Amino acid sequence: MREQNRGFTLLEVMVAMSIMAIGLVAVFQMQSQSISMSTEARFQTTASFLAQSKMADLEALSVLDNRTEKGDFSPDHPDYGWMLTVTDTQIPKLKMAEVTVFNRWFENGGTYQLILYKMSGM
Repeated sequence: MREQNRGFTLLEVMVAMSIMAIGLVAVFQMQSQSISMSTEARFQTTASFLAQSKMADLEALSVLDNRTEKGDFSPDHPDYGWMLTVTDTQIPKLKMAEVTVFNRWFENGGTYQLILYKMSGM
């Protein structure tokens, strides 16, 4: 009787490599998604604090006038900008202040909006 050669055939090696490749693609996809979600969470946290800071400045004012302003949060957060819009509402003496915070480097989305209603002259 002949003794069989021991070892792996080319087909077995190729099947093992394809299974490993599929597994690695899934791992890399999860890592990419994790980084993306981390970036979005960092933006949401920073933008909400910056918008609240801008709103606190508005709340400190005794009189709100209708206006539109733009700016950034330099030097601490130079990549973040803001836009403020104060408008009248249908209720007399009630103003709506809208602060939009955005990141200049985000192509899709990257905006956070906060709205405040305040009686003017109080």
